[in-house]
Amino acid sequence: MPRRPLRVTGAPEAPLRTALAALRAKLSVPEAFPPEVLAEADRAARAPALRHADATDIPFVTVDPPTSTDLDQALHLSRRGTGYRVHYAIADVAAFVSPGSALDAEAHRRVTTLYFPDGKVPLHPPVLGEGAASLLPDQVRPAALWTLDLDAEGRTVAADVRRALIRSRAKLDYEGVQKAIDTGTAEEPLALLRTIGKLREALEAERGGISLNVPEQEIVQHDHTYELTYRAPLPAEGWNAQLSLLTGMAAADLMLAHGTGVLRTLPTAPDGAVSRLRRVARALAIDWPHHVSYADLIRTLDPDTPAHAAFLQECTTLLRGAGYTVFHDGALPALTTHAAVAAPYAHCTAPLRRLADRYTTELCLSATAAAPAPEWVLAALDRLPAEMTEGTRRSNTLERACLDLLEATVLQAHVGETFSATVIDISDDHPTRGTVHLAAPAVVGRVDSPTPLPLGTTLTVRLTEADPTGPTIRFVPA
Repeated sequence: MPRRPLRVTGAPEAPLRTALAALRAKLSVPEAFPPEVLAEADRAARAPALRHADATDIPFVTVDPPTSTDLDQALHLSRRGTGYRVHYAIADVAAFVSPGSALDAEAHRRVTTLYFPDGKVPLHPPVLGEGAASLLPDQVRPAALWTLDLDAEGRTVAADVRRALIRSRAKLDYEGVQKAIDTGTAEEPLALLRTIGKLREALEAERGGISLNVPEQEIVQHDHTYELTYRAPLPAEGWNAQLSLLTGMAAADLMLAHGTGVLRTLPTAPDGAVSRLRRVARALAIDWPHHVSYADLIRTLDPDTPAHAAFLQECTTLLRGAGYTVFHDGALPALTTHAAVAAPYAHCTAPLRRLADRYTTELCLSATAAAPAPEWVLAALDRLPAEMTEGTRRSNTLERACLDLLEATVLQAHVGETFSATVIDISDDHPTRGTVHLAAPAVVGRVDSPTPLPLGTTLTVRLTEADPTGPTIRFVPA
């Protein structure tokens, strides 16, 4: 599932900071790194294992949120005859993390970076993840450098990945990039982000793929109270995401051709799940004609519209079956595709924040070189899906708990009031218990009813409890 971004605007007040700290403790979040891991990271930061070619002449840039310091990807775009060339550099974590080391074991324990509204709990010690391994500007860094050649329509005609030293020239943010492109002030390497991004979006639509522009949920502080709103992603964020998808698809194709790999897979959603979304769309007054596919509908939605933003949040339920699929020695799995991508796909572009990507990168490097994969990669492959599944489950649990906490904080002054809401989920075991999505504020909460709840319909509910210490939110039909 796409991570649902949560952000607190302004410095959280003490009660909210305290509640978030208590939540981390309650869920046993592994915040502090053991001393031996920190010592090992310090040594690795000073002396990475470098066996890289020199590509520092390519003027890379990074495009990330303005406060990000764990920079996994850098890009450079150029024209190539009638087509295009995408240079996409990915931080080479394996240059710093030795197999079987304390640092490696800690990464396997953490699996992913965990995000909270007031900060994050990183996968790697900051001296690496936000320092020596991060593709920070004006620093020479080891990377896995993808070279992806596209034709005039944006289709991949050649893909290659090799180790290289790169140097980013600038750390750009999405708002600045969007403004530069919209005003025509972006120079061609950056201006091509829109050109290539739109070509890849058109190809995604052609193959039936879906990119969910999940809005960021933002809690805004006003005079000791909070308001929860949505922030729609910028087009530049979608264009940048297309480069990551492009690379992930190339990685999957490389590994499938080589016969050993780890894919990110997702089966087609069952008809019942899509039918549920149709009922939710109807309740949110979203026009979804029966002849229009789910993928086509998604492309018509505007995340700036509250009802559309709420529906996009619910669309993430169709991605719950995503998993990691490992294969060896040419024995390909039954399922090789990701239904939302509508193609084979692999996670490989975020190794500073996700464990699996380090292994995918090594497998792709081996495939390009027509060489056997390293033994340490093969030894870890079979347990990787279970590790990633557990890490993803923990991340989703924390995300939901944080959102519950923020929503309870927003609502605690409104106990007893009534709201217009849509029933978006019903318990399989208890049809009188379900989940509602409020029209305003942008809140999801539990509802208990004396009679069975009608999924996908709008009703008026009364808030009976909003306790941030739980956190607990409960409604009843009014």
